Amino acid sequence: MNARLDLFGNKAAATFLKHINMAGKVVTDLGLPAATQELVKIRASQINGCGFCTDMHTKEATEAGETALRLNLIAVWREATVFTDAERAALELAEQGTRIADAAGGVPDDVWANAAKYYDEDQLIALVALIAVINAYNRLNVLVQQPAGDYRPGMFG
Repeated sequence: MNARLDLFGNKAAATFLKHINMAGKVVTDLGLPAATQELVKIRASQINGCGFCTDMHTKEATEAGETALRLNLIAVWREATVFTDAERAALELAEQGTRIADAAGGVPDDVWANAAKYYDEDQLIALVALIAVINAYNRLNVLVQQPAGDYRPGMFG
């Protein structure tokens, strides 16, 4: 399977991706736990059907020490006992923020309030930005049908 566009060899795509990457870099500097970041990226990618991002972030999480058990249970986090209350709040916010078109009125106040119990303002900004950035990446990769499976941890630096 080949992608519809070569996102990695096209100069215009490289310029665009550079700016999204810069936005994503801000998130890593705001104190949101790395494990939470990967859980959120994986869950949004699962919802959006982005194989490339699911592959990438599952492998990055594994490389960082995440367990296979937790990775296998992300899609069913509500029924799983392996996530902290803070992680569960982040996953709920990620789901609601990713499915924003499905909810009349956007993210419910109770979902926001629950996340705010566990994360300070900078971490909430990081969560919101992370959800926005991963959704942008998901849409980009789904639109061009970027194939999944060949990602190697750290391959983009």
